[in-house]
Amino acid sequence: GGPRRPLNRLSSPSCPAAAPGPGAHCPGAPAGGADLSAHLWARYQDMRRVVSPSLLNPAAIYANNKISLRDVEVYGFDYYTLAQYADALHHEIFSAARDILIEHYKYPEGIRKYDYNPSFAIRGLHYDIQKSLLMKIDAFHYVQLGTAYRGLQPVPDEEVIELYGGTQHIPLYQMSGFYGKGPSIKQFMDIFSLLEMALLSCVVDYFLGHSLEFDQAHLYKDVTDAIRDVHVKALMYQWIEQDMRTAWWPMGNSCSSSPTTRGCGTWWVLIASSLTGAKPFRKLDEKGSLQWDQITRLEKCKIYRQGNLFDFLRLTEWRGPRVLYFGDHLYSDLADLMLRHGWRTGAIIPELEREIPLTGLLERMQTYQDTESRQVLAAWMKERQELRCITKALFNVQFGSIFRTFHNPTYFSRRLVRFSGLYMASLSCLLNYRVDFTYPRRTPLQHEAPLWMDQLCTGCMKTPFLGDMAHIR
Repeated sequence: GGPRRPLNRLSSPSCPAAAPGPGAHCPGAPAGGADLSAHLWARYQDMRRVVSPSLLNPAAIYANNKISLRDVEVYGFDYYTLAQYADALHHEIFSAARDILIEHYKYPEGIRKYDYNPSFAIRGLHYDIQKSLLMKIDAFHYVQLGTAYRGLQPVPDEEVIELYGGTQHIPLYQMSGFYGKGPSIKQFMDIFSLLEMALLSCVVDYFLGHSLEFDQAHLYKDVTDAIRDVHVKALMYQWIEQDMRTAWWPMGNSCSSSPTTRGCGTWWVLIASSLTGAKPFRKLDEKGSLQWDQITRLEKCKIYRQGNLFDFLRLTEWRGPRVLYFGDHLYSDLADLMLRHGWRTGAIIPELEREIPLTGLLERMQTYQDTESRQVLAAWMKERQELRCITKALFNVQFGSIFRTFHNPTYFSRRLVRFSGLYMASLSCLLNYRVDFTYPRRTPLQHEAPLWMDQLCTGCMKTPFLGDMAHIR
């Protein structure tokens, strides 16, 4: 995504492309009046027939940057991207963290009535700690009105604007930092953050509903610590050991059988390392016990514990575009590897499977200025606003799409483009691509894409034709 594009007229045999701008008319269109109004409605219906079906395939791979799979020698995978926790485990984690707040942090017993609602939040939201405000922000630091919540209740647009000094814009110094953790505003990026956002909202909802005074920073820290305690105290891993089949969803198809990865080097599963701890690698034996050998190289088919990124790079000598690494957290999984070490990166965005089929009609033609045309345009704008509300609710009732704030990309979407060369709904999308597959069209800049139909069919991010990708299911 990017800044809003100029509204250009659809090119067709009956309406050749004309230079955009006020007063520009299609040479084949009537001069004005009722005939022009009828012509506009006819073109509108043609447009609906064109854009109603989704032209994008949820099983496709989408490229932000030029990548040659033929040059990739090593495929790396974040462990938690390969094995995702099932919904049932998310409910368990939420309940355990809620109970920790009550029993350990002495929060009110009434909080126990709240259960996890997986459809409440979406990834990429920002939380203003001092205002207890959960909201969606676009790539230009503007709050999308209608998507700000305090607790479980929406905050009126007027109050949001007043909270931020009479504007929807949040200055850079207040925003989250490079890794999504600013002094007062945090961005939630991974799947686990859905639990944290839900628990935060439930606790705030209880305090506000019972007129209890609280310190916003203390509440935020307590909820964050409670979620962390579920992991640190190994409660989650006990549940997984008890019932592995229902606790997580392993990737259905092995990427080792993919025509993309077969014979293209070593397939590594990488576990997140601590940059602050910088612990050395230690090898595990067949029984899972730590060995005391000094690690001078990483052996194939061996399992290592601890470790850190710098030692990993030193031991493997993997640099630059030889490596394609996949993860689902843009900051902790991908940012450093791409920007500091030049690895190719692929982001796994499961939400694509739901969002792509829901992508609907967008506004376009606004070149006619006569009275009848303005009446037609007014009807279109009314429908446009209705469609905005409908499509937002289709994605998520509270916050809409994780990729878009109406016409602008979200902050999450912009970071996705920044930190990932490829993105896809699932790792299994790799199974359908050959190493010589390429996207032949270059990405047009805003001023290089005058024809909307050209954008519609190929996309501004090298997205492929649906028909050409029919083999991908």
